[in-house]
Amino acid sequence: MTSEIRRTFYPLIRSADPARTLAWLEKAFGFEPVNVHEDDEGTIVHAEMRYDTGLIMFGAAATAKAAVYVAIDDPDAHHDRAKAAGAEVFRDLTDQDYGSRDYAARDPDGNEWYFGTYRP
Repeated sequence: MTSEIRRTFYPLIRSADPARTLAWLEKAFGFEPVNVHEDDEGTIVHAEMRYDTGLIMFGAAATAKAAVYVAIDDPDAHHDRAKAAGAEVFRDLTDQDYGSRDYAARDPDGNEWYFGTYRP
């Protein structure tokens, strides 16, 4: 019998350029595309990407601002990958009082991404 993951929250972000966002999230943070839906002109209108057991969804919008927390196992390696890809790290790696080691970065649309070892 296989155990199915039952997700409760689906963070949504908006992007001025969804194709760029999809490529960037894959390159910088290691997200994997799950579903990508395009309109007749080939513009991404809805995309889903996963990281470990988490899933995000996003689509096009003229302005973009959202925040997402992602639990990860190796924040140091993840931080280094993001920096190497040009991520704007606005809070460097920090050991938190509650036991998490985390950092925060902005994507090209200004959305804030928080990555750490804390798993709610």
